Amino acid sequence: MTRKLLLTLAIGLTPVFVTTACSAAAPDAPAPPATPKTQAAFNSTEFARFDEPWAMAFLPDGSLLVTEKGGRLQHFDIGTKQKHEISGGPKVAYGGQGGFGDVVLHPAFASNQLVYLSYAEQGSNDTRGAAVARAKLVLDGKGGGTLQDLSVIWRQDAKVSGNGHYGHRIAFGPDGKLWITSSERQNFDPAQDMKSNLGKLIRLNDDGSVPADNPFVSQGGVAAQVWSLGHRNMLGIAFDGSGKLWVHEMGPAGGDELNLITRGENYGYPIVSNGDHYDGRPIPDHSTRPEFAAPKITWNPVISPAGFMIYSGDLFPQWKGSGFIGGLSSQALVRVTFDGENAREAERFDMGARIREVEQGPDGAVWILEDGKAGKLLKLTPKG
Repeated sequence: MTRKLLLTLAIGLTPVFVTTACSAAAPDAPAPPATPKTQAAFNSTEFARFDEPWAMAFLPDGSLLVTEKGGRLQHFDIGTKQKHEISGGPKVAYGGQGGFGDVVLHPAFASNQLVYLSYAEQGSNDTRGAAVARAKLVLDGKGGGTLQDLSVIWRQDAKVSGNGHYGHRIAFGPDGKLWITSSERQNFDPAQDMKSNLGKLIRLNDDGSVPADNPFVSQGGVAAQVWSLGHRNMLGIAFDGSGKLWVHEMGPAGGDELNLITRGENYGYPIVSNGDHYDGRPIPDHSTRPEFAAPKITWNPVISPAGFMIYSGDLFPQWKGSGFIGGLSSQALVRVTFDGENAREAERFDMGARIREVEQGPDGAVWILEDGKAGKLLKLTPKG
């Protein structure tokens, strides 16, 4: 049974959970079934609820910064379970998939108190685009605080209409560089256009300037920012213990992906995908165009991946080195394992709610944020 027929069955008849790994040698080979959803092998404790939470970051004292899509940055004290809004944040363009996005700390946060924030920004003529700003976080000792000297260091170019596919996940790499996922804003072609930074993975210095060793720096303009291209909607980015960079993205119907990122590589969207357009029009598979980098995992049916963390703690020793992906439509926590440059789905935990974000806590616990209104902040700890 081909991958395309599996998708038809999943949409029209009985859902079949499958995970496929792309293979140029056997593009239409039957996909092995994924591990089905299982009940949680951990304790789950609710700590708070937030209004459309999107991302979180732990501060050195163990407290949390949590972004809410409507535009608020919350400071949450885990011990007292009190939350206070941080003032001075950016003005966000809220609506659809747009709003407040990611929050990460500068690697030297302990000395410079710098935080980085992503969000959807209003443009002219009813257009929008993602932006990344940095600011100094000043806490007031009472749970609250403010963002000072906020400045925008990067923007999507160009702003377009609509409210989808911003991406704007951000991370610092082992090299100290700032990485930004810039999705294609549901416009397809910009992912292959080097005059636009849409549909690209971006690599910058911590001040927003362009590193001299970026692969397309000689082209100048926004192309100089680009590390890889041909991406759709990237909503998770993480480095593994050996420094390899993994990014997952929402594909079209039947085409969610986990990619191993290589300098200067083209991942093919929208020319190829292991999914098809939502209206049923086919997209050629990756195996038909081997010049494009193929994903290490393709999900069909999709999991709608959001949030990504590669576990390095000791509280769950059996999970060390595993990746954890939040599933929106799949309402799951998906564990993936890595073998060098390959990856596979190992487990899928039924969470009973859309999972937006996954992070590792200071003590090695796994923390997740549910999506939507009154989204729960949950701490996962071992049973027994």
